[in-house]
Amino acid sequence: MSGKPETDEIDAAAGTLPEDHRTRVAALRREKTRNRLMESALAVFAEKGPDGAMIDDFIAAAGVARGTFYNYFRTTGELLSAVAGEVSDEVLAVIDPVVRRFDDPAMRMAVGCRLYMHMAIRYPLWGAFITRVGTRRGSRGRLLDAYMTRDLAVGIESRRFPIAHVEVARDLSLGALVYGIGTMLRPGAPADYPEQVILAVLRALGLPETEADALAHAPLPETQTPQGVIFERIGANPPAAD
Repeated sequence: MSGKPETDEIDAAAGTLPEDHRTRVAALRREKTRNRLMESALAVFAEKGPDGAMIDDFIAAAGVARGTFYNYFRTTGELLSAVAGEVSDEVLAVIDPVVRRFDDPAMRMAVGCRLYMHMAIRYPLWGAFITRVGTRRGSRGRLLDAYMTRDLAVGIESRRFPIAHVEVARDLSLGALVYGIGTMLRPGAPADYPEQVILAVLRALGLPETEADALAHAPLPETQTPQGVIFERIGANPPAAD
């Protein structure tokens, strides 16, 4: 995972190129190093959590010097925010266009949350990361709160969700989503655990049982694969057979 041969090749090439090309090669080298730190950090945080990981852990996992780490991140918290923001937002970038096909906020919640949970099954390292960082605001990306709050607010305004405060609905839904991912990644979890979680969330939001059950078990639309360096390199489980 250290990527040292690649870096040596880039360094060698830089010495034979004009100035503008050397600038581009240097930028490419910086990008590769940052990506290596980000990819390694996902695994470290998934294993040790945001409070147990030390800078030495990231240095060792990425195969870089301490000074190199500080060229990109000042603290482990800054690295955590960067990793969480990029990976979560990349997932939501492929989920939200699917969610926005539906006008009904209850269907949006059901589809969006189930797709998010199933993505964690598809990419268990990312799922483990989500579980370890928990629900803290700085560790769950920029878009999760925005998209979830958007659909819950529409549901409250249209009286689909008889809840007085959108923050209450968001905290209820977000807590079930994050901790549900942790449970479903453990051995022995029911295959339909995401659907059971979303059924409970919809019931808590005020939907009748029959309607909530239908929404929670409706066929899921297909989504694209998340883009970005981390998702290109971390292991993915094969799609479940129908």
